[in-house]
Amino acid sequence: MDNSCLLKLRNVYRAIINFENQLGAATGLNINEAMLLCLLSDGERRLSGEIADQLGLTRSNASKVIASLEKQALIRRQACKEDSRCQKFHITKKGMEMLDHVHCDSLKMPEELENL
Repeated sequence: MDNSCLLKLRNVYRAIINFENQLGAATGLNINEAMLLCLLSDGERRLSGEIADQLGLTRSNASKVIASLEKQALIRRQACKEDSRCQKFHITKKGMEMLDHVHCDSLKMPEELENL
């Protein structure tokens, strides 16, 4: 039985974990937090559902990522002008400064992920 595809998947999975550990050590952020900062860095304010969809996360996971970055004051929520029940999120100055510390050239892309 050929199980090489499972071995390759395991290696990719390990490479992703190692990359996220490296990112965490360099910035204190996990990959979802860094991706959310990148998403909001364009200055556009987004609803939590839009964030979940654009990052490919469940709404529950997106809420956890949002809460973590809010706690660190890297993003902020603001009530929508049209409907105060609606909340949109945007990156803060502190969030932009944190994002400035996420440099891919200082993080080594794992060999297993380079061709993806």
